[in-house]
Amino acid sequence: MPPSRPSRMRVVALMNAGAGSQAPAQGTRAALDRSFAEHGVDAELRFLSGAELKAAARDALGLAKRGEIDAVVVGGGDGSVRTVAGVLADTGVPLGILPLGTLNHFAKDVGIAVDLKTAVETIAKGAVRVVDLAEVNGEIFINNSSIGIYPYLVIARERLRQRHRLAKWMAVVLAFFRMLRHFPWRHLKISIEGGAKPYRTPCVLVGNNEYAMELFALGRRKRLDRGELWLYVVQPRNPLQFFWTVCRLYFGKTNHTSDIDTFAAPEAEIAAQSSRLPVALDGEIEILHTPLCYRSRPGALRVIVPASA
Repeated sequence: MPPSRPSRMRVVALMNAGAGSQAPAQGTRAALDRSFAEHGVDAELRFLSGAELKAAARDALGLAKRGEIDAVVVGGGDGSVRTVAGVLADTGVPLGILPLGTLNHFAKDVGIAVDLKTAVETIAKGAVRVVDLAEVNGEIFINNSSIGIYPYLVIARERLRQRHRLAKWMAVVLAFFRMLRHFPWRHLKISIEGGAKPYRTPCVLVGNNEYAMELFALGRRKRLDRGELWLYVVQPRNPLQFFWTVCRLYFGKTNHTSDIDTFAAPEAEIAAQSSRLPVALDGEIEILHTPLCYRSRPGALRVIVPASA
């Protein structure tokens, strides 16, 4: 007879020790140990640096394939989730999430509470939901990818912090005003389903499924299982127009005709005059060769979410 499956759930929890809102590692470990034990989960906690996450995720995937654990858990923000999701893509191994980052967009969009105890309960008692991933030139992203203003701001912010030892918020403000003086236009050609269109734009955002543009729902996604990329191409011609577009967007008053061109497709290609571009992937910057080849990966990830989600 085959061995019976253990009655207790078994997981490896990969914790990013540098995650944005995480408490000191020792306190977090004790709280997690208690929470997992209370919910009948055998959890091996591994506190790691961001650079160690991918290798640790591959090791945990091996344990799951051998039947030694039932799921892989990641504790951190969207960047940490992206790293582990990229390893688990198309493997069928469920991913549990402990939202310990600053914004936790992906966790919120799939209905996971940012409260640590509730997130542990979700891992113990939740349901597995199949969701899409997206990729550009083979690099996975879970939320969105962007070209133009956002990568420019992040790079400028980090340079200011290194040179002048500024606080993060102060570096962001200075980087923003520098961006207004040196507005980062991009000459791009976007090809979708056989058609191509040229653009001169300060910003293109590619979403893993559709983002809401309405007041109170801005930046959220209702569905992550439609197998679609959504492209948002900003139209304003100067920094002032861009500022007013952001204001209208914030209050749900965006005019899609004059402010933003929007497309939905399973695949897209973005060509540029430069051979390489800085590209943001879930808030992290990568330098990628052009053209940028985007595609949706429908149903590539299994995520543990609340049973009621």
